[in-house]
Amino acid sequence: MYGEVFHSEFVGYAGYLWREVTHPHWGNYFYWLLALSIAVYAWELLAPWRRDQPRIRKDFWLDGFYMFFNFFLFNLVGFAAVAKVTSTAFGDFLGLFGVTNLVALHVESLPGWSQLLLLFVVRDFVHWNVHRLLHRVPLLWEFHKVHHSVEQMGFAAHLRYHWVETVVYRTLEFLPLAMIGFGLDDFLVVHLFGLLVGHLNHANIVLPIGPLRYLLNNPQMHIWHHARDLPPDRPHGLNYGITLSLWDYLFGTAFVPRSGRDIPLGFPGLASFPTTFLRQIAWPATRSRASH
Repeated sequence: MYGEVFHSEFVGYAGYLWREVTHPHWGNYFYWLLALSIAVYAWELLAPWRRDQPRIRKDFWLDGFYMFFNFFLFNLVGFAAVAKVTSTAFGDFLGLFGVTNLVALHVESLPGWSQLLLLFVVRDFVHWNVHRLLHRVPLLWEFHKVHHSVEQMGFAAHLRYHWVETVVYRTLEFLPLAMIGFGLDDFLVVHLFGLLVGHLNHANIVLPIGPLRYLLNNPQMHIWHHARDLPPDRPHGLNYGITLSLWDYLFGTAFVPRSGRDIPLGFPGLASFPTTFLRQIAWPATRSRASH
């Protein structure tokens, strides 16, 4: 049974990706990723914040590959199918105890815009908490180092992260989102808004949003999250916001002491960290073997 679920989802995702690439349309994630990336990169070229940073910065092409790997290829090589099997098995397990519906909060009667807003806020809060875990749990931090190995910030650094992070985020967001009975089938606008803000947060640009900085994450705030040298009282990191900066201000993890335009990025020991895609996605398994 689960073999059929795996095969069906694997074939289905492969077909979906092929259709995305070969048939552009307004709901097409592939071409939205391209369009938003080109637009933000053009902004970087026309009005760079760090003017001495190369136009094609260090690891530009590596980060570009990460974008498409994490956005599409990781699902293609099996994650989408494994996730479907796992969720099906979890549902079957709950069924043994008579639980057939996880929905605890029914919002399908709400207007579409309010469902999207609720989804966005709940999902972003979950992601803020997961991001904190990536910094505070030693094993998860080893995976998260891939994202923090960026030394010259640019839009594509947004999607430079270890594939294990996808597993962690999807696993920990599954239950809270499943318990909310959204009546919408397509959350494209939520995903695209998060994608755009994530690109802007990592871009080499100035984004003067005034008082909105207390609500929305921005490059002048997020640069401090990537600072190599953290304040002594914040050894695990700061500015964990994904799309919203609100959570950092509410829970006391916000830190923007001055312009961070020229601060060193990375983490202590970065010089010995792998610099290629294959070696980075093999981390920290290779680190663990080397330590024995």
